[in-house]
Amino acid sequence: MRTSRVLLWTALGLGLAVIYFPLLVVLLNSFNADTTFGWPPSSFTLEWWSRAVSNEGALNALWTSVQAGLAATAIALVLGTMAAFALQRYRFFGRNPVSLLIILPIALPGIVTGIALNNAFRTILGINLGLLTAIIAHATFCIVVVFNNVVARLRRMGGSLEEASMDLGATGFTTFRLVTFPMLRSALLAGGLLAFALSFDEIIVTTFTLGTGMETLPIWIYNNLFRPNQAPIVNVVAAVLIVASTVPVYLAQRLSGDTASGGRL
Repeated sequence: MRTSRVLLWTALGLGLAVIYFPLLVVLLNSFNADTTFGWPPSSFTLEWWSRAVSNEGALNALWTSVQAGLAATAIALVLGTMAAFALQRYRFFGRNPVSLLIILPIALPGIVTGIALNNAFRTILGINLGLLTAIIAHATFCIVVVFNNVVARLRRMGGSLEEASMDLGATGFTTFRLVTFPMLRSALLAGGLLAFALSFDEIIVTTFTLGTGMETLPIWIYNNLFRPNQAPIVNVVAAVLIVASTVPVYLAQRLSGDTASGGRL
């Protein structure tokens, strides 16, 4: 038993090291005074951080990412929640295939989704690529995250409390406002946080659906990664992205864990 425990802890440690050591290197390099990023760093500086704060390209890309992420998350919250209610609370012919179609976009390779949406926007619908098309593209897979969270919560909730509310004379809207929504609130928040993080970090689908001359932050990083004068700033932006991506995922996990154990917001 002890040998198995040691082996499991060793495997866990190695797995975490493979995942997180490169991220730690990026964080340290954002303070590395050496522009060639020699390792280990001989000295540290805050110069790259001060340059990143005033870098117009990075700031514009950040604003584009925030707009796309917020809009895609809003669309996903509305459509994902409606789809979850329809498929969890009602029985109809084709229910399982519809559920599969909703979940499928997140399982497809990003390049396939990107090419398909690019052809749909430009060739079939005749829409010029821009921020709107990128938002729609992001919403297609963000919906899945919200849908999964809401469906899971509806399954745990059951319908007894809502039925009791309506038996006592409450209307459907009042029941939703006072009973259903409070129980769904943390699931919606967790789904929204995960959807925003997913949209904010997306690069492949965005490349095929964002307008010419526009950049989200991940695309800006990719485009400037091998430019010597921009490489130090790229490390700073990447370090910020690591932290910014961790926060919503951590909060979503805490929210899901609290509600699974009976906690409340």
